[in-house]
Amino acid sequence: MRKLKLGSYDVIVVGAGHAGIEAAVAAARLGCKTALFTMSLDGVGNLPCNPSIGGTAKGHLVREIDALGGAMGIAADATFLQSRMLNLGKGPAVHSLRVQTDRQRYHEYMKQLLERTENLELKQGEVTDLLMDGEKVTGIRTRLHAEYDAKAVVIATGTYLAGKIFVGDANYASGPDGQHAAEGLSDSLRKAGISLRRFKTGTPARANRRSIDFTELEVQAGDEPVVPYSFMTTEELHNKCVCHITYTNENTHRIILDNIHRSPLYGGMIEGIGPRYCPSIEDKVMRFRDKPRHQIFIEPCGETTDEMYLQGMSSSLPEDVQNAFYHTIKGLEHLEIMRPAYAIEYDCCDSTELAASLAFKKVKGLYGAGQFNGTSGYEEAAAQGLVAGINAAREVQGKEPVILERQGSYIGTLIDDLVTKGVMDPYRMMTSRSEYRLYLRQDNADERLTNIGREIGLVDDARWAHFTESQQAKQNELKRLAKRVIKPAEAAALLETKGEPPLISGVPALDLLRRPSITYRDIISMVGPAEGVTTHVAAQLETEVKYEGYIKRQQAKIRALERQEQVAIPDNFDFNACSGLRMEAREKLSKIRPANLGQASRIPGVTPADMAVLSIELTIKKNVLKKETSND
Repeated sequence: MRKLKLGSYDVIVVGAGHAGIEAAVAAARLGCKTALFTMSLDGVGNLPCNPSIGGTAKGHLVREIDALGGAMGIAADATFLQSRMLNLGKGPAVHSLRVQTDRQRYHEYMKQLLERTENLELKQGEVTDLLMDGEKVTGIRTRLHAEYDAKAVVIATGTYLAGKIFVGDANYASGPDGQHAAEGLSDSLRKAGISLRRFKTGTPARANRRSIDFTELEVQAGDEPVVPYSFMTTEELHNKCVCHITYTNENTHRIILDNIHRSPLYGGMIEGIGPRYCPSIEDKVMRFRDKPRHQIFIEPCGETTDEMYLQGMSSSLPEDVQNAFYHTIKGLEHLEIMRPAYAIEYDCCDSTELAASLAFKKVKGLYGAGQFNGTSGYEEAAAQGLVAGINAAREVQGKEPVILERQGSYIGTLIDDLVTKGVMDPYRMMTSRSEYRLYLRQDNADERLTNIGREIGLVDDARWAHFTESQQAKQNELKRLAKRVIKPAEAAALLETKGEPPLISGVPALDLLRRPSITYRDIISMVGPAEGVTTHVAAQLETEVKYEGYIKRQQAKIRALERQEQVAIPDNFDFNACSGLRMEAREKLSKIRPANLGQASRIPGVTPADMAVLSIELTIKKNVLKKETSND
């Protein structure tokens, strides 16, 4: 094979999905000469499953990406069709934004962003090999035998890596949406010492709008006013469409059960492990036989297309079965399927081989992000891509990696779970995965992370000024409300309307806001509005005042965890030499190689008793080292 040396870069990113985009843009913005390789320029920023951004806990990730200076939140605001805040009937910890997105416009937005980002080159080409020098990656080779040198490489291959499509008894090598699979890179990764496994995901059918009887469906409207994703979006946004809801029924389930032997999932053809929290319709029907119906969301794929997405109906059953069961559903009796549902199987890595920086422990300069790391979802992918891109750039620049702690962000929780616990099926972020979700709300993502983004170099002057102004406005308003005393007569009518007991004497407006039924809007109706207090600042302020006691308790727990995180475990520490550790703990600790006591405590199979032994051993080692140093 003739070698064609075509270029040299600081960072090369493989894959231009949501992980690859964030990784490449971050590395380039941090001053690294960056190249982003994609199988097809037409697949940049593709939304191959649901054309939506966010959802429960996922909306938190998007807000955090935005607060750090990433791209997804701004892109979602620029291309959304409908916006809804989920879980408003519950507490603020689980409020999560979700938008239906114009699929084509999102792709166009992201492609143009990449084309116009300084220090970044966007290239169409299939990467088939890693170039290695011992245990260090030095570049990549493409299907066309072109070689490009790099000081760091980020793998963000999504579901393309050795991808295989399944529909009934038909299966073939393919990426999502009929694009080519990445066939060569898996072998090269294995040769470099990276362990790979097979995971699986799926997507529902797409149908023509004209074939749906919307008069038979429930309408699901968006929220007004629209709450933006990006802290930088200040213009007024409006919904452009409505979505709809329908349900499966006994006839739907009967057809699926009668044909379950034709499902490759139940026939043993699919070896990959599917997502636990996003099952196919045949999985739902098999696992929940007592449930008479399952919800289906009918959602548009874009403003200028009649293609509709049938959320909740992922399947790998044959096309004739898909047609049959769809036609049993109210409003879909005459459905015209444009793209049949399918399952896709693909290669991904063992995430426990990654450090918290998302660098591979075995291969210097190699990083993983997104579904390649065993996760599911665009938002999880983008979050990892941002961290991988930041740390690839920092390695090239000789800087320490940025590690986001689990107690400070959902991104930190996500990565900590991946590298310490590993995954047995595609990982999906949920609010229940965080022990600190009242503190890690989506409304205060800027307060938690914008200063980190500024230190890294991704938060520009305009964003920083916007952030500092909003924080100052919040502090000024807290002081104003603490000083402003509301007299009983001023609040009498409001409190009666709200069913609250009347005031006996004057109270500070801040204290009145602590009452569960009193909102910030109620308060300003009595004391007047304050300059600079936006809708976002008002929501943040109200939550902090109402939940102050709970938040302080969580912050105390966070400080306790931080003390554990500060006890570092040396890279060369021999866990097998700790005689007090159980054999399982030694094996797990030796494999994961945690960076500190906090991380060690979260490894499955490591008990509190093991932690006590490890803590003592580290203290002894530290004292011995201190004594040796003082003797010298």
